[in-house]
Amino acid sequence: MSALAISTENPLTDDGRRLIEGSEAALREVYTADECFTFTAEELDRPEVDFLVARKDGVATGCVAMVRYSDYAEVKRLYVPNSARGLGVAKALMDHLEEMAKAAGLSVMRLETGPKLAAAMALYAARGYVECDRFGDYQDHPASLFMEKRLG
Repeated sequence: MSALAISTENPLTDDGRRLIEGSEAALREVYTADECFTFTAEELDRPEVDFLVARKDGVATGCVAMVRYSDYAEVKRLYVPNSARGLGVAKALMDHLEEMAKAAGLSVMRLETGPKLAAAMALYAARGYVECDRFGDYQDHPASLFMEKRLG
């Protein structure tokens, strides 16, 4: 069984777009468009964003993005297709992302998720993320839940 390879890639590639579209489709199964605060592939193609893709045997099996701000990093677009769930891809992507944030001198990771995304919330909680106040440009919204983790 081959190891999982994680690397920074351009979100505008076919694989990047496919993963982002899969993420959007999964969110639309439980939330309406006005309840989602996601970034498109074009919005992720910026210098302050790192877009990571996990590959197993060369096949893209998940993605996550990190937006770097002056005092924290925000997690965006964590997604693993159903075909790759249960393989530890999301955990590996989050580990890699947190190491990148630490290497960039950032000590806090933040994210916005939704209370209907039970698996995502359980993953974040198991990784040490705790609920926090809204941050950035987010507005109060019943579909939003905010979490953060201090990096050691």
